Formats: sequence, structure tokens, C-alpha cells
Amino acid sequence: MSDGTGAATGNGGGGGAAAGASGAGEARGDGPARTSVWRWLGAWAVVLALVAGVLFAAATARLFLWPPSDAPAQVDAIVALGGDPGQLRAKEAVSLAEQGYASVVLVSRGGYPPAPCPTARAGIEVVCFRADPLNTRGEVELATREAARRHWTSMLMVPGRAQATRARLLFRRCSDLRLLVVPVSVHGTDLLYGIAYEWAALAKAFVVHPSC
Repeated sequence: MSDGTGAATGNGGGGGAAAGASGAGEARGDGPARTSVWRWLGAWAVVLALVAGVLFAAATARLFLWPPSDAPAQVDAIVALGGDPGQLRAKEAVSLAEQGYASVVLVSRGGYPPAPCPTARAGIEVVCFRADPLNTRGEVELATREAARRHWTSMLMVPGRAQATRARLLFRRCSDLRLLVVPVSVHGTDLLYGIAYEWAALAKAFVVHPSC
């Protein structure tokens, strides 16, 4: 009897050892599987990040670095948006008027302090203004109101290059005038700041102010 009991006990111990070995094998098998899943997820995350980066760069280039622009042509008036160092937009607007593209120039004097009002040769009317609100939307609203008051049917707008896409969008919301956009280029830190600012301002134009 004692021999039978001992044999049974021994067989039970062997079964427990086998079960333990099987469990350890399953645990070791799960480790590589989990590692493979995490590697797969990490690879897809990298791919998605690269795709997102490429799309963001392409959108930035199209919207702000090389936005749609027009060749100058005869219009009823030219409007220069303000806020740029050196008044490059105002100078370009006056230059275009002196080349014969329009006889009226509207010039935004920008923020604080107000930029000086430029002069032009005889025969060209220069109208300087301060927008309310004092931003691109306010400038566009004032220009389109002046166009309606004077019964203009066409206008040439001179924005900054990074600003051109948003300015065109705002103008189209406020008026059905024939619009030409001739942007002025800036470089270096001014351009980088302009791109960052315009991404935020474009989002605001769609979310906060979706109409004229």
C-alpha cells in the first residue's frame, strides 16, 4: 500500500512540473508576439507622422509661400494692406498706380503707431485709412464698402505673400468685385513669423468669423 501511494504521489509531481513548463513556454511565446505588435504600431506611427509632415509642408507652401497670385491689370482702384515693415505694400500699390493700372490707391496705415501716408504723382488719388477692427478683416471690409460707395467693379489688392490666401478669402466673402491679388514678398524671420501667424489667422477666419 505504501508503495502504491508513493508511486501516485510521484506521478502527480511529474504532472505539476509538466504543467509548469507548459505555462512558462506560453509566457515566453507571448513576449515576442507583444514586441512584434508594438514594432508594427511604431512603424505605422512613423509612416503617419511622415505623411502628415509632408502634407503640412505642401499646404504651407501652397497657401503661404507660393499662394495663387495674378498679373497686374487695369482696375478701378488698388488697395494696400497695412502692417508690414517699411510699407512695402503701400510702395508697391503706388508704383502700380503710377504704371497706369489705377488712378485711386487705398492705403491702410496699419497698427501702432500709424504708418505715414505715402504720396504719388499728380493725377493719382491716395486715400489713407485706419481699419476697424484693426486687422486684415477690417481692411477688407472698409475697402469693399468704399468700392460699393464709388460703384467700382474691380480692384487690385496688395497683401503680404503669406497673407494673400486669407486676404483673398475674406475679400470674396464681402464682395463680388473682380479681384486681382499681387502679393509683396518678405524674407527671413518676417516670413517665418508671417506663416505661423497666418496658420492661426486662417483657422480663426473659418471658425470664429466664417462670414464677412
